[in-house]
Amino acid sequence: MSRGLIFEVREFCLHDGPGIRTTVFFKGCPLRCPWCHNPEGLSFAPQLLIAPQSCIHCDACKRVCPRQPGEPCRACGACSKVCPQGCRRLCGVWREPAELAAELLRDRDFFLNNGGGISFSGGEPLAQADFLLELCPLLKPVHLAIETSGYAPLATYQRVVEHMDLVFQDLKHADPAEHRRLTGVDNAPILRNLAWLKESGHAFIARIPLIPGVTDSEDNQRRCADLLSGPSGMLRVELLPYHLGAGSKYAMAGLKYQPGFDEHAAVLPRPDLFQDRGLQCVVM
Repeated sequence: MSRGLIFEVREFCLHDGPGIRTTVFFKGCPLRCPWCHNPEGLSFAPQLLIAPQSCIHCDACKRVCPRQPGEPCRACGACSKVCPQGCRRLCGVWREPAELAAELLRDRDFFLNNGGGISFSGGEPLAQADFLLELCPLLKPVHLAIETSGYAPLATYQRVVEHMDLVFQDLKHADPAEHRRLTGVDNAPILRNLAWLKESGHAFIARIPLIPGVTDSEDNQRRCADLLSGPSGMLRVELLPYHLGAGSKYAMAGLKYQPGFDEHAAVLPRPDLFQDRGLQCVVM
């Protein structure tokens, strides 16, 4: 049996698929997008999130910490259980498929009655495909959706998508060199998976983050529109303008937010470039 590293199970989500949903956030991502909104989901290991501005220096955390002087944090979570201010939180818990499925299916009737379901996000769910493939059959007939960068071997992508009722497929940048510079990985596997997704007829929504001066150029949006054109099961394109809240969680994860672009610049959505190709497009 596989185990999955999960950093949040969030109920009553409205933007991760049809109806009211529960979204499961998988920890760990092979991409390093400088605008990432979930930095706590980047690492493939449990970690401690700390909000130092809330600390009252009571030293309760120090009294229960099992590490020796000079030893790095083990992310055991002992301090998070005793902090009176709640300024320490363990991010990332190993879950077994049956145990997580039992928790998610407590709302089974609610999902089936209101047309909602369960969505998988991250991080990158495809990076824990074995766990996901064990979990999905336990959740049917609930509607399942996945939010993914699409960065995975084709066989892995195909096996996971076959379990999904809806795919949210990201497109970061159409140009291979720019994609590699921005995210640290080649977009060839993503484009190969996108081509298969289109041919498969599976229902999907394409999501394009519009980052000022980075991905919102007319050229990139036009090239993305070209990639998405043609027969497929695509329901629509969603253009997602960057918002300033992206950097607020980095300090808690012990990271510096250095986006490398002007956060305050206006983005330039071009839904017409998609609509001209017969694609439904909305700016979120």
